[in-house]
Amino acid sequence: MMPLKVSGVRMERNGRALLDEVSFCLAANGVHVILGPNGAGKSLLLRVLHGLIEPDSGQIEWAGRTPVAAQPELGMVLQQPVMLRRSVLSNLTFALARKGVPRRQRKAQALRALAHAELESLAHQPAPCLSGGEAQRLAIVRAWVQRPKVLFFDEPCANLDPRSTYKVEALIREISASGTQIILTTHDLAQARRLASEVLFLANGQVQEHTVADLFFRSPRSLEAAAYLEGQLLL
Repeated sequence: MMPLKVSGVRMERNGRALLDEVSFCLAANGVHVILGPNGAGKSLLLRVLHGLIEPDSGQIEWAGRTPVAAQPELGMVLQQPVMLRRSVLSNLTFALARKGVPRRQRKAQALRALAHAELESLAHQPAPCLSGGEAQRLAIVRAWVQRPKVLFFDEPCANLDPRSTYKVEALIREISASGTQIILTTHDLAQARRLASEVLFLANGQVQEHTVADLFFRSPRSLEAAAYLEGQLLL
């Protein structure tokens, strides 16, 4: 799926540029973290990259393919997971059925995924009754069992306690180590430091910096990024 090439992407609403000539290229494996203040365009950019929203102008290519053409190999985990009104196990077998996995293989694959998420003991519990952290881990493995080549995470730990955050981050690392590309938004700078291999920093709908994570946190080049890391850039 790599490289991902984004050239001159623009989205405007009510005379305001939400994404303003956004251009960058992601070529390396790893966890790519999108940082920026509220309203910077982070979540919108994820949806544009996934092909859920079409930009007003510009071009996006996943190894030469449009986002719509690449969608079967893209997955998304939202901040607020949506659970099917069925058991934890059935949430996974349903996803596997949609992916075309033969019926006789679904249960075994689903149980293996639940073991990765430390949810196997809850396999037959109603999914809507899970805690926030459990529901998020289920949403993650439900996306992962469909074997996307790229998995987007939009603020995956925004409402979770430290223990749940730890478990979600461990799962994200495991997914990345399996070869799936991760593109993740977060407001949690500590989480970005723990997970990121590269950082894409947005402010006012523009890419202010795109660099390896260590360099970004150690020596940000833009005034906006420096202010953000110091807690001064809030809008």
